[in-house]
Amino acid sequence: MRQDNIIIRRETPADYAAVEHLTREAFWNVYRPGCLEHYVVHVLRRDPDFVPELDLVMERDGALIGHVLYMRAKIVADDGREIPMMTFGPISIRPDLQRQGLGKYLLDESMERARELGAGALCIEGNIDFYGKSGFVVAGTRGVHYHGEPEQEIVPYVLLRELQPDFLKGITGVYHTPKGYYVDEAAAEEFDRNFPPKEKLRLPGQLF
Repeated sequence: MRQDNIIIRRETPADYAAVEHLTREAFWNVYRPGCLEHYVVHVLRRDPDFVPELDLVMERDGALIGHVLYMRAKIVADDGREIPMMTFGPISIRPDLQRQGLGKYLLDESMERARELGAGALCIEGNIDFYGKSGFVVAGTRGVHYHGEPEQEIVPYVLLRELQPDFLKGITGVYHTPKGYYVDEAAAEEFDRNFPPKEKLRLPGQLF
């Protein structure tokens, strides 16, 4: 997908408020009434596992339309080693521009930058119908299981992609989500008061 009028660049402090607003708009009432994702972005920028080189905004004709950030993560291998890798998210596209291929465009560009930085693999929580188009597979099918879940259970929303060929060859183990993603919901609610009021709705398909 060629996008001649799009720029993907590193986020700067001047972008913070606009990115948090964009993230809130992109996720409002999607997975729960309201959302937490804008607070997650706010918190993760100060997390020790945050990767500033992969904190990226997407602009079209000078307007902010997308954002993604990356975090360092790990697989605790069955042989005792800790295998460094990365995860990403939230990934946000302005609501009126969703389902036009822009999310995949931002994702694919960011993954190439992650590979250039030396990331060997990515593990995320997401929908295989979307992320499968960018080379992800269900992690359990590769012997990588989700922390807190029975080893024999293949969790369909925990996904894996190697960025370096055979990076995980012969490795099985448990993926650990970075702790920074587990935000305090009361603190998120307080943070949300800085934004214009929006109605929280209980909708079909929400997870929480």
